[in-house]
Amino acid sequence: MSGTKYLTREGFHKIQEELVRLRTVKLPKVVEHIRIAREDGTLAENAGYEAARDEWSFVEGRIEILETILRDAQLIKDNGGRDTVVVGSRVTVQGSEYGPETFQIVGSPEADPSKGRISNESPLGQALVGKGIDDVVEIKTPDGVTAFTIIEIE
Repeated sequence: MSGTKYLTREGFHKIQEELVRLRTVKLPKVVEHIRIAREDGTLAENAGYEAARDEWSFVEGRIEILETILRDAQLIKDNGGRDTVVVGSRVTVQGSEYGPETFQIVGSPEADPSKGRISNESPLGQALVGKGIDDVVEIKTPDGVTAFTIIEIE
């Protein structure tokens, strides 16, 4: 994972909190599980040891990912209203087949479409960034091409 990752201040703090929790709570527990599993006998046939090692590997990998995100993070600034869509904008679009929908354009680590937060790297996010009110963007979907008209930018 490389390159700039856009984060809101809230998202940056959530990732910092997760990283602290992994380092100070989760990792020590996993290390303790490994120590206990080692005491249970032969490591080659010890399922508890293997599970603990797998968990340790997962936690270490997650720590590395979070460190990379934080290192490469660029905080999204809230500059109020805008003429064009940028990362951090709240954009209301009118789809060709349904009513208005509002999305916030965020960096990929914070994307959660179910909460109206789409990544600037997603097809819709990419299409919206740099566009203005009344612009129409078209997105390829499995059902064909869907058009969206930008009706508001916050």
